[in-house]
Amino acid sequence: MDGTEAPHKKPILATVSLAGCFGCHMSLLDADERILDVLAAFELHRSPLTDIKRFAKRCDVGLIEGGCCNDENVHVLREFRENCDVLVAVGACAINGGLPALRNEIGLEACLTEAYLEMPTGAGAEGIIPADADIPKLLDRVYPCHEVVKIDYFLPGCPPPADAFWALLTALAAGRAPDLPTELIHYD
Repeated sequence: MDGTEAPHKKPILATVSLAGCFGCHMSLLDADERILDVLAAFELHRSPLTDIKRFAKRCDVGLIEGGCCNDENVHVLREFRENCDVLVAVGACAINGGLPALRNEIGLEACLTEAYLEMPTGAGAEGIIPADADIPKLLDRVYPCHEVVKIDYFLPGCPPPADAFWALLTALAAGRAPDLPTELIHYD
């Protein structure tokens, strides 16, 4: 290097948890000391891990945990698609709706009626389904991320193991498409 080349810029990583349990973020943290290598390879931007809630710059990679069950989830997912060059759906909830999608079989009205009006505990005795403007509006069903925006890669699991995160992020940091071996993503 003769001093005239620009220094290597670290790729910028953003993460978010939508309608899910936050287990995928916990699995990412299960990389143990390798998380320091992830932080050395990426600049971590908008993420619950940084508490940065708004995009201030373009990101190279966005990791999406959870599906879309309300209008706020859709807004955040679309914001990630607009601000991230590569978008990865992480975990069963992001890929197929996961456990939150179990409500898809009973319909939104029946779900709200049972949860707020016919609760076996009697806690819904007020006979009111909350409808405050500050509460995100529930969608007719829970949607996997790829039904809302274009997703570039999928990292399956509930949650994906730390080694799968490591393989994915190592490849993306190097500018390569991830090639996850079967032993990292099989669940039998």
